Amino acid sequence: MITRFFSSIIVLLILSLIGPLGCSPISHDHPNTPHTSSDLPQTSDPAKNDSWHRTSQYLTMRDGVKIAVDVYVPDGLKPGQKIPTILHQTRYWRAFEYRWLIGLFNADRPRGIIGHYAERFLQQGYAWVDVDVRGSGASFGTRPIAWSPAEIKDGAEIVEWIIRQSWSNGKVGAMGISYSGGTAEMLLVNQHPAVKAIAPMFAGFDIYSEIAFPGGIHLKWFTETWTYINNRLDQNALPFGGWLADLMVAGVRPVDEDTDHQFLTLAVKDHEVNWSPFKEASSLTFRDDPPPSRQAPNIDALSTQTYAQAIEESGAAIYSYSGWFDGGYGLAAIKRHLSHNNPHNKLILGPWDHGGKRQISPYAIGPATFDHTQELIQFFDQHLKKNSATIPKEPAVQYYTMGAERWNTATQWPPPTTSTPLYFHMNNQLSGERPQKDSPPDRYQVDPTAGTGPHSRWNTLVGISLKDPYPDRKEQDTKLKVYTSDPLSEDLEVTGHPVATIFLSANTPDTTLFVYLEDIAPNGQVHYVTEGELRALHRTSQPAETKADAILPIPHHTYRRAHASPLIPGEVVPLTLDLLPTSYQFKKGHRIRVALAGADKDHFQPLDGPPPTWQIWHAPDQPSHIELPVVR
Repeated sequence: MITRFFSSIIVLLILSLIGPLGCSPISHDHPNTPHTSSDLPQTSDPAKNDSWHRTSQYLTMRDGVKIAVDVYVPDGLKPGQKIPTILHQTRYWRAFEYRWLIGLFNADRPRGIIGHYAERFLQQGYAWVDVDVRGSGASFGTRPIAWSPAEIKDGAEIVEWIIRQSWSNGKVGAMGISYSGGTAEMLLVNQHPAVKAIAPMFAGFDIYSEIAFPGGIHLKWFTETWTYINNRLDQNALPFGGWLADLMVAGVRPVDEDTDHQFLTLAVKDHEVNWSPFKEASSLTFRDDPPPSRQAPNIDALSTQTYAQAIEESGAAIYSYSGWFDGGYGLAAIKRHLSHNNPHNKLILGPWDHGGKRQISPYAIGPATFDHTQELIQFFDQHLKKNSATIPKEPAVQYYTMGAERWNTATQWPPPTTSTPLYFHMNNQLSGERPQKDSPPDRYQVDPTAGTGPHSRWNTLVGISLKDPYPDRKEQDTKLKVYTSDPLSEDLEVTGHPVATIFLSANTPDTTLFVYLEDIAPNGQVHYVTEGELRALHRTSQPAETKADAILPIPHHTYRRAHASPLIPGEVVPLTLDLLPTSYQFKKGHRIRVALAGADKDHFQPLDGPPPTWQIWHAPDQPSHIELPVVR
């Protein structure tokens, strides 16, 4: 899996020789484009110039730590002309130091995950600032945790430096993908008045439940892989070996003054004591457990959700941006959007993997053709180039319905739906009829070899492209306990948050439950739609604690030690969990399947001890079922 990921990065490096990826505008008549007032003539200025100049330097922070910064400014600015700035702070190297031949073509081009965004923004009259956050890349300092208080404060000092520059109009926006999306959101904690708008793209909101412990289960594959990647980067090495990578890239780019790499060598030395996400996560069970390093009180210190009030008080507009197959970050984007009240906030949920590179829909898989950059240019134009009072009123929410291959708009999330239950019955049947008489439970021996493969929503979180996401689940379902409906008499659209309640007893004091919603085509092919998971220890539901939790029609599990509830072997309990949000049209003649598993060997840490045996109940007073949010 890691080799495939690294190979894809090599390909991207090669393609960088011939130009940035994903820059071609698309027609607004394309079915993969939302049809809103965004389709009106664009508010961006005409392309200023296809050339720019780059400078690189260290900025010294309040505590003496030197932060590496690259500044790109369009050529041809008139005397006294002022322009807005986009700030991008990353821990994945702000730029590559290319070897001699490749460097001749790429020396002054913005690179990295969103380098092509930078070029388009520069063409539209923006300055662009790339930053290695403290403890990473060519910057000095250490990383006791992700988004440490010191790292957050650095953002305010960098903004202050930006607005003092002769070309700055005093307005700053921030954006980023994944980690750098988090830095964009954390920037608002400082409440600097120059920061008018941000776009956290494909980024987390509640780190415990969305990426480290979905459903309270350790996503071991991710924390282990992410730690490996970060360790390699902190050693100034690409996370993959091989002669081709070494032939192209020497490491992170030093700042301009560091011609002999003396500063870079010292900075990399600082990084030797950086934290280990895998080590920290491996010691945790509950949200409020202190990590072994004691560098933070608990994992919530890494979540932008923890800072929601300060972020709201900043007054900046927020564009929450994610996709249906973006790990657990589609839910993160929704919760972020619901947590803030700025009338100019926006939410978009597309048929995308992490980073939006691929369109993931069973009947329309391929490279994403949606023009992310133009969407964001228009958003930032409204807040950094114009008076916010003139921003046109448009629906706050855009979302894509897979299967129908259609964009939709809504004024709020979730859009209006009808909760439609489907009940488990004997003989693996799934029906809209509630059980009317008692029946014996279904026995299921948990199969520890069950998994979701190397092309899942979780793999994409480290950049693995989902070229073949969730291939036909028919074989994998033979390892699971499945319940399947009759063929549908008409199309059925599910949009929102499915919720499953499984009445279950086990012969162990704990178990992990995975619930998959699937679509069975008339030819028998099984398509993955979405999933949810829950460790039984965390099963108790509690009153909502946040604004988003109060709005969303899903159970609220705190994952705190005080609310732990071990199973009593043999006792029947309801396990109620939400599946990750989706918008999906089941076609007429297709069947709906709910598949239950007790393991995902490819991604989640199994519990100690032998695999449990379950009894799954479907009696009138213990009706296992799933509630689907159906659009009527």
